[in-house]
Amino acid sequence: QVQLVESGGGLVQAGGSLRLSCAASGGTSSFYHMGWFRQAPGKEREFVSAISWSSGTILSADAVKGRFTTSRDNAKNTVYLQMNSLQPEDTAVYYCAAVSYMTATLPTASPGYQYWGQGTQVTVSS
Repeated sequence: QVQLVESGGGLVQAGGSLRLSCAASGGTSSFYHMGWFRQAPGKEREFVSAISWSSGTILSADAVKGRFTTSRDNAKNTVYLQMNSLQPEDTAVYYCAAVSYMTATLPTASPGYQYWGQGTQVTVSS
């Protein structure tokens, strides 16, 4: 049974940093891509970044380019989201997601992923 468990969220002041982790278990050898999404109160879930499990190719949303870095540790079956220069508008529940079939490009929409973590809250105060 596939499980994705996020950790590392919390409360931080504007300009601060956090690193989120997503530990995957159960069937990770079949994963092709991993993604990060976020959902703020009253808003739709939005794409943050995606990474190819095998090649390490990364795609990031314009809103986080230059501030957020996505990486993976295949040995630990873990994906990371390093978030720097956080702003109040980054406040959201952050989710990691995984897909176990190949796609031509990294998925940037929620339906492109099969498995989801429970989410971790990130709150940025001004």
